[in-house]
Amino acid sequence: MKVFRAIDTAASGLTAHRVMMDVISENLANVNTTRTPEGGPYRRKVPVFSEALSQAGVEVREIAQDDTPPRLQYEPGHPDADERGYVAYPNVSVVREMADMMAASRAYEANLETVKSAKSMWESAIDLLKG
Repeated sequence: MKVFRAIDTAASGLTAHRVMMDVISENLANVNTTRTPEGGPYRRKVPVFSEALSQAGVEVREIAQDDTPPRLQYEPGHPDADERGYVAYPNVSVVREMADMMAASRAYEANLETVKSAKSMWESAIDLLKG
């Protein structure tokens, strides 16, 4: 039924935007991480969405790394400074992450309202059938 399809579509959006908020939270938590197990500064991550053909919705295809170069800051006394005295900081912008978080939050709320509306329509249809 189309009501269930609307709920499935909105649910896939809820899941995708929850993942996006989790990734943004990780980026913000690592905004000053200059040393990772892989070596070098933390690299910003971004979720990549794609159309879910099996369900009329969206899915997270992968969590990719942003290739933007790290931010260099002159701090000759820092333990991670290079020979010129520059420290490579993550390519994470707090302003951009907060803007992305607000957009993801609004999209999450919109999908939640879609589920509520579909549920309400389904309940109204059942009430009509009851007579």
